[in-house]
Amino acid sequence: MSRIFTTLCVGALTTAFATEAMATEWNVSLWGKRRAFTEHIHKLAELVEEKTDGDFTMNISYGGLSKNTENLDGISIFAFEMAQFCAGYHPDKNRAITVLELPFLGVDTLEEEVAVSNAVYAHPAVQEEMAQWSAKLLMPTPMPQYNLVGTGEPRNELADFDGMRVRATGGLGRAFEAVGAVPTSMTASEVYQAMESGVIDTAAFAQHAHLSFGTINEADWWTANLNPGTVNCPVVVNTDAYESLSDAEREALDSSVPEAIDYYLENYGELLAKWDSVLEEKGVEKVMISDEELAKFKDIAGTPTHEAWIEEMGAQGLPAQELYDLVTSTLEETRASN
Repeated sequence: MSRIFTTLCVGALTTAFATEAMATEWNVSLWGKRRAFTEHIHKLAELVEEKTDGDFTMNISYGGLSKNTENLDGISIFAFEMAQFCAGYHPDKNRAITVLELPFLGVDTLEEEVAVSNAVYAHPAVQEEMAQWSAKLLMPTPMPQYNLVGTGEPRNELADFDGMRVRATGGLGRAFEAVGAVPTSMTASEVYQAMESGVIDTAAFAQHAHLSFGTINEADWWTANLNPGTVNCPVVVNTDAYESLSDAEREALDSSVPEAIDYYLENYGELLAKWDSVLEEKGVEKVMISDEELAKFKDIAGTPTHEAWIEEMGAQGLPAQELYDLVTSTLEETRASN
């Protein structure tokens, strides 16, 4: 009797350990705090857990696993399985996707941003470059066009940008530099203090970030229609972690991406819809730049910056013109299909 009992106990323990061993838990490295910028990742985690009956879960960490500027490095050494990063934080490590950060690309909506990002992410040269970091591009983080908040008198003419100290990364930084501003690429979490202490006059962010990082609380004005471009911040997974998933887990992950993006778009749309009321509540003046000034900015910082990027990246062996053309053709196709 005792032998039978012992055998049953051993069998039960073995089954328990086997069940536990089969469970998959991923660590996800983000930064700041939960906000519109990260909602698709939370939705993804929720969907994956549901579809696998709790066998595949994600532990989402805000700053507890890595600095935001080191998330790609963390992925490369398998310090965690998933992470978000922004191309402008280390353009030398992700040169190919910086095409998506060029100023004045003409992307108008979040849906268009999703389309051009997905097209570029699928390009072999982009995937090859990411593979050097053991990273697989999973999904974009579509953001609207960046705009400035600033202190002091509103800057509503291009001449006002001369000498302006602005937080702007990647292609946006180049655009502002082209019109005489002094860009700095400090991380998002450093911007509020820099603005509060007067180290910078202005900060270029999407709406959610002006809220999340507090720059709107220091602002006297906001440019409603400057729209010089945006940054590209993909979500990536470690390739070994991805390949180690079971077929069912991989299916649960992949199939959840479009649902997570749809949720993100809906959630961000709600934020955009109430933005004017946020400005009013904070006492921030809404500045409209004239069409003439916008045209000047585009002439100076648009096409010349695009051409310089194509030449520079092409000299480094990337199919730069092909990537640039992919963005423009995808944009045309997306608009035609709508």
